[in-house]
Order: sequence, then C-alpha cells, then structure tokens
Amino acid sequence: MRTRLTSEQCAQMLDFLRERAPLVQCVTNTVVTNFTANALLALGAAPAMVDVPIEAGQFARIASGVLINLGTPHAEQRTAMLEAAHAAHDAGTPWVLDPVAVGTLTVRTDLARELLALAPTAIRGNASEIIGLAGQGSGGRGVDATDLPETALAAATHLAEATGAVIAISGAVDLITDGTETIRVANGHPLLTQVTGGGCALGAVTAAFLSLTHESAASGGHAPSPRGGLDVLAATAAATAVYTIAAELAAADAEGPGSFGWRFIDRLHDLDAATVAARVRLS
Repeated sequence: MRTRLTSEQCAQMLDFLRERAPLVQCVTNTVVTNFTANALLALGAAPAMVDVPIEAGQFARIASGVLINLGTPHAEQRTAMLEAAHAAHDAGTPWVLDPVAVGTLTVRTDLARELLALAPTAIRGNASEIIGLAGQGSGGRGVDATDLPETALAAATHLAEATGAVIAISGAVDLITDGTETIRVANGHPLLTQVTGGGCALGAVTAAFLSLTHESAASGGHAPSPRGGLDVLAATAAATAVYTIAAELAAADAEGPGSFGWRFIDRLHDLDAATVAARVRLS
C-alpha cells in the first residue's frame, strides 16, 4: 500500500536530488527559458534547453527527466515536443506535460491531446488548464485560471485514470492526485504568480524530482525509501512543496515582484532539508 508523503521524506528528497544533480531537458516556451534554467540550477539540477527537431529526441533518451511546456508552441518546437515525448516514452525517461492555455487555443489543445497518448509521467497546470485538458471545459483566460483547484479535482481524477499520469493543480493550495489518493500542499505566496515563469519553472522542477523515482521503481516498491526515492505521486508533491516553500521565504523580504524574482532564486538555492521539514504543510 502506498505510503502518504511525510515532511521528513519531502526534506530527504531535496538532499537526494542534490546528490544526483539530475539532467533536465526543457522543451519550454520562449518567455520563461532563462527563469526556468536558473530555477533548476538553484535547486541543484542541470538544465538543458534542447528544443530543436532531431536533437530533442536524441537528448530525451539521455536526460534524467523531460519537461514539455506548451506556452509558445511554434511549428519547429511542436515537432521537437513530439520527438522528445516519443523518445522519453520509449526510453522510460520521466516526463512532465505543462498544458499552458489548453482548452482556450486550438493548436496547443490538439497537440496536448496527441501528447497524452505518449503517457506523460505527470501533468502540471492550473485548474482551468486541467479541466480543459480533461475535455470538461473551455480553459481559462489565456494562461490565467478562472477555476479553483478544488473544482478541478473531478477532472484531474478523470485525467489521471485515463492517462495513468499524476496530475498537479496549482493554486493557493496545490492538489496532486493519481486518481486514487490526493495530496494537498498549502505552501506558497501570491507573488509567485506575478513573475514570468513562476508556474512554468515548477514543471521543470517536477521533472527533476521525478527522475529520482527510478530508484524506487528499480527496487520494485512504491513506498518511500530512506534515501528519498519516492513514487510519482509523492515525488510530484515533494517538488511542489520545495518550490512553494522557497516562494514563501522569498516573499518575506521582497518589496514587490521584481525583488521577489531574484530572491526566489536565492532562497531556492539556500533551502535546506531542515527548513523544508519544518515549513511544509501537507494534508
């Protein structure tokens, strides 16, 4: 039986990630590339923005984890996204789908549905994107949600059952579900929504944490290991917790979105396991 994530396990995951320094391939949107790379570096992972056709598929086979973010899906990048997802699926590389503005816009909605067939390990989005991707709504206002996470839980459960992915819904309280169990993470700060890439970089951080699940999968178990290897549900929740705790710490001294942005990268870099264990709010 799966063990619910504890604060101690969440903290262990951060240390384990820094030991492993996973290589994370980001096929992401042009608006957030720099912020995403800096967030991964601050966390202790290694970013690689390999998003051109031919190379995208090659790299996904050697990466520790892959992010595919649909924020600016121009034609060449759409080809690269499909190549990377096919390669990750074939190689068993954990990969995250971030369905930015899906449901509202047709090109990315059709692409997201095609990508679902390639079994993403996790899907991370706001409530309206998750509802739209599940085919139960028309999406939000562009990249902004018009629904609350709790109202998207039924759609997330349906999506998890249909795809086998863990679904993470961002909000004041983040919801992470595999369709059977749901973990809520009540950390974070509204300033995280006022910097470019605040949500998108979380997708890359989630891919970094998912790379650690290989250890528990190899051991044949779902329960968290002493070194921090967790199943997909717990690893996705741990990624959200670490990321949003850094946001809380950054907001405490920030004067506004500008100073929050650089303070967030600093706090993510300084964050230690003891602080995670003391501050994380899971239910």
